[in-house]
Amino acid sequence: MSGRLHLAVELGAAGRHPGAWRSTGADPDRLLTAEHHVDVVRTAARGGLDLVALPDSLLPPSDDPAAVPGTLDAVAIAARVAPAVPGIGVVPTATVTHTEPFHLSKAVATLDFVATGRAGWQPDVSRTRAEADLFGRTGPEEPATLWREAGEVIDVVARLWDSWEDDAEIRDAPTGRFVDRDRLHHIDFAGEFFSVKGPSITPRPPQGQPLTVLRGDETAALPVVGRHADVVRVAATSVAAAAEARDRVRAAVAVAGRDPGTVPVLLDVETLLGPDAADRLRELDALAPAGADLGPATLRHVGDPAGLAALLRDAAEERAADGFVLAPLALPSGAGEIVDGLLPALGDVWSPAPYDGSLRERFGLSRPANRYATR
Repeated sequence: MSGRLHLAVELGAAGRHPGAWRSTGADPDRLLTAEHHVDVVRTAARGGLDLVALPDSLLPPSDDPAAVPGTLDAVAIAARVAPAVPGIGVVPTATVTHTEPFHLSKAVATLDFVATGRAGWQPDVSRTRAEADLFGRTGPEEPATLWREAGEVIDVVARLWDSWEDDAEIRDAPTGRFVDRDRLHHIDFAGEFFSVKGPSITPRPPQGQPLTVLRGDETAALPVVGRHADVVRVAATSVAAAAEARDRVRAAVAVAGRDPGTVPVLLDVETLLGPDAADRLRELDALAPAGADLGPATLRHVGDPAGLAALLRDAAEERAADGFVLAPLALPSGAGEIVDGLLPALGDVWSPAPYDGSLRERFGLSRPANRYATR
């Protein structure tokens, strides 16, 4: 294990388990409120974690009345949470398949402004016919096509962020000049899926390029991961499988001509902590809607914090991950279990670092130069 171990937490509604919203300690009346999201993110920030991942998708509501019927928009939630909770990065998922890149670039740039340079985004694809039907579109496309389109979206978004030079805003009230139009640039992008002229209608974000997090689980996604990811997430049900997934990601980054050592791979780990964790999991399973997928979708630890600390230590030492995204099965309790239980148990394996700069800097990344800058 070399370098600083990164720790993040996934905070989505009631948690990853489909029965969590009905469990002891949950408050269904607060799930779709800003206060709920602010509270759980504030708990994560108290622990000094690197970032919170806010999941999202375009999947339509289930027909089962026992299932949570919908979710809030993750980018909008991030924009509400970030100003209220300093000291932690915010990375919402944004589905790119049915969304114009111009709108995405504006939304994520705005998020980076309100987060004062602590924003990222996790582009994802829409894989199901049900999602396509919501938009009145044909589909779904093959994974390779979906990810080629996603790669194009990420490219366009990054170009739009650069379409304003850093000194484009003059803000000179006496002369009435707010913008130097010579510092705004057309991107003139023409690809397989999009043609975008630009420039953006939003200034360049504080980080220049907000952190791009991508999943590296699908073979079809790996070329896009190799070219565009700043940070990669993977799911694996064993440490050995995680090491193989990390190797695949690093190979894809190398094929793209980049240094694999600059792109950390974070392993998802589902968590339910405490002396009564096994009993609570049985309760969650019993409360879940009939036919619901009870997982695990990746490594899962149900038990005491010391056991989870040992698992993370072993995975890091086996070079299976450069860090972890901890995904509580139940919220809000799961956030506190991580901060107050796991973090002290990690000992010298991990320690919080001061959050003095941007989210990019947190991951050792500099602010990139503007590709269109003329001086």
